Amino acid sequence: MQLEDHFGVLLRDTVNLSQFRLDTLDDRVSKIYSALRNDSELGTRVLGMSKQGSWAHRTIISPVGENEFDADFMLYLEDDAEWSPQDFLTNVKSALLRSPVYGKMTVNRKNRCVRVVYANSCHIDIVPAISRGGNEYVANFRDDQWEATNPEGFTRWMKEKDEITGGNLRRVIRLMKFLRDHRGSFTGTRSVILTTLLGEQIQAYRTFGDAGYYKNVPTSLVHIISDLDEHLWANPTKPVVMDPSGSGASFDHRWTQETYSYFRERVHAHAAEMRAAYDSTSKDDSVEKWQAQFGEGFKAPSTSESSTPFGEPKSTPASTSLSGRAG
Repeated sequence: MQLEDHFGVLLRDTVNLSQFRLDTLDDRVSKIYSALRNDSELGTRVLGMSKQGSWAHRTIISPVGENEFDADFMLYLEDDAEWSPQDFLTNVKSALLRSPVYGKMTVNRKNRCVRVVYANSCHIDIVPAISRGGNEYVANFRDDQWEATNPEGFTRWMKEKDEITGGNLRRVIRLMKFLRDHRGSFTGTRSVILTTLLGEQIQAYRTFGDAGYYKNVPTSLVHIISDLDEHLWANPTKPVVMDPSGSGASFDHRWTQETYSYFRERVHAHAAEMRAAYDSTSKDDSVEKWQAQFGEGFKAPSTSESSTPFGEPKSTPASTSLSGRAG
């Protein structure tokens, strides 16, 4: 059985990051960006910012237990030929340490970002980026090199795929991330790879013969995972996973053959188990099978809820523009 209302409860009460936390995230990023823009040394170089990753894709989920949740944003800076990629990361960190607020917090320089840590809450990764020759690049500190990127293009691709499914792709991605993080399935597969592989399964032609192919969350989930399983099962060797934005970058370096094989096996198992839950004609049996996947958070709405919404977090602007930069 489909049990769409049960999926609504699961997403709203267990999987989705709460609106309070999302609002807190928006506020914290706005304040970090303001501090960088107003810094006496770096401020004049700041051109704008945009969300990236799961925050931009609306696929961010609640963390496990007391763990931190995280979000990334691109910090667009004026190019400077005298600055190396390492200099960009170092100078962003230095600007934060000059702040009377962030200078008292934990600020770490990572390989591609500068991380601001909020104790027992979340961390925010700031990714310095430049535009050069019409292309965007982010800094790699370890190699002291620029890496091509196109996060806004990735987000546009993700949005186009999500629209084909009526918004159900982003919910399916959240559910699969929940299986990975909260249920211990296919650990080691990064979110960018998971999002890309799931998004690549979405094809408009699938709705031509079946208008209801992506009609709701459970139907979309079963179809997308089945399509992914078919794709993976035809490829026992780790495939190349290209950035769908067309940046030319690939993501599969974040995977090993061992991790890929484990992911492939787990998707194969999930596809069969989800299909069995979906096809069951007994409500009790179907609930039991779905709960075997997602836990006790998969349940019916209370009697006071005649219709259970998915608790969709509201959308906020993806970027902030300065100095004429397009948002």
